[in-house]
Amino acid sequence: MAKRILIVDDEPRYLRLLEANLRTEGYEVATAHDGVQALDVFSAQPIDLVLLDVMMPRLDGFGACQRLREFSNVPIVILTARGEEQDRVRGLDLGADDYLVKPFSATELLARVRAVLRRAHTPTETTGQARFFTHGDLKIDFARAEVWRGEEAVSLSATEYRLLLQFTHHVGKILTSEDLLTSVWGPEYKNDKEILWVSIARLRQKLETDAHAPHHIVTRSGLGYLMPPLES
Repeated sequence: MAKRILIVDDEPRYLRLLEANLRTEGYEVATAHDGVQALDVFSAQPIDLVLLDVMMPRLDGFGACQRLREFSNVPIVILTARGEEQDRVRGLDLGADDYLVKPFSATELLARVRAVLRRAHTPTETTGQARFFTHGDLKIDFARAEVWRGEEAVSLSATEYRLLLQFTHHVGKILTSEDLLTSVWGPEYKNDKEILWVSIARLRQKLETDAHAPHHIVTRSGLGYLMPPLES
């Protein structure tokens, strides 16, 4: 079954361009002109991916992203203007999975869409592991892909969950930025440190008692990140 993509943009020419390129590749497309309409469309039909512009009337892309993340882990790609680094960081921090900088080519658009859909729908590897993993107050049920901090369930996006699994599979081992980007996002992302920094920060906010003094995912300056082994 073809994946359905919701495009949200108030610029008609971008909307037409995105829709034409996606339909050519066999995707089904739904459209909206602002965040309010996007939420209505999203609620009315199954959506596999959202392409979400930042600057829109009524409810902008940040507001729409935040609202979507209140009830859905659907993959979201933020569309930002060239040079607006703060928009990219803010979008990722609100739960977007990726970003595209305008203007972009059809090739770049389709590559990003394929990569995000692949991450969202590729089964995570847990072969040979016990069903449950614990690390202090963190508990993971691999069979259900559920994460708990103490007695509280933690909601993670597909990308955040895959990133967390890299640490649980390599407890005590330092993972470089390139290792993580290639394993979680794909080889085409190996130099995209920004998306990793924001994703690590989001994981810490959700998993750590104090995100500024982490125990589950720690930084080794100049080397990378690791989940330290627990003292017995």
